[in-house]
Amino acid sequence: MQENEDSTHVQGLKNWSQETLLARIQSEKDKMYGIAFAYLRNEDDALEAIQETVCRVWSKRKSLKDSRYFTTWMIRILINVCMDERKKRKREMPSDSALKDIAGPGQESIERLGIEEQLAKLLPHYKMVIVLKYYRDMTITQIAEMMEKPDGTIRTWLHKALKQLRAEIGEREGGIRHERLAEEG
Repeated sequence: MQENEDSTHVQGLKNWSQETLLARIQSEKDKMYGIAFAYLRNEDDALEAIQETVCRVWSKRKSLKDSRYFTTWMIRILINVCMDERKKRKREMPSDSALKDIAGPGQESIERLGIEEQLAKLLPHYKMVIVLKYYRDMTITQIAEMMEKPDGTIRTWLHKALKQLRAEIGEREGGIRHERLAEEG
């Protein structure tokens, strides 16, 4: 029985019906939404990214050689769609004063924007590791498998990303403390 299952996996998606493919996508919708929302931080954009991903999965379904990797393959497509959307957003980035107006008086909102800004400054592969590890609770091994990299590489990227985030947040907090002391003194 195992041998027969393996041979059906190796066939990829070429012989899958539309219903089978859609059922498989449906079973992963929560995971997809979580990843898209973690990247885009907006429900409408996340849903659009998922829609675009489904279209790309359908159009490229014959390129997947082994259906065992369907979820990994689909999530990689989703991440690429999200990264494309982030690039588009960067070109339309509002000014800092506009961001403060949007955030309102709550310091927590402003701090959260600061963390998102720091995440946006990371290299794409560092950001991907942070999002998958801390927003999606994936293990190092799962991330390595998805990104097709060795575990050690993922651990290194995670370490470097966290180090960079700590440094950036420390600089920002240091600057804020300095400004407060100057105002008080």
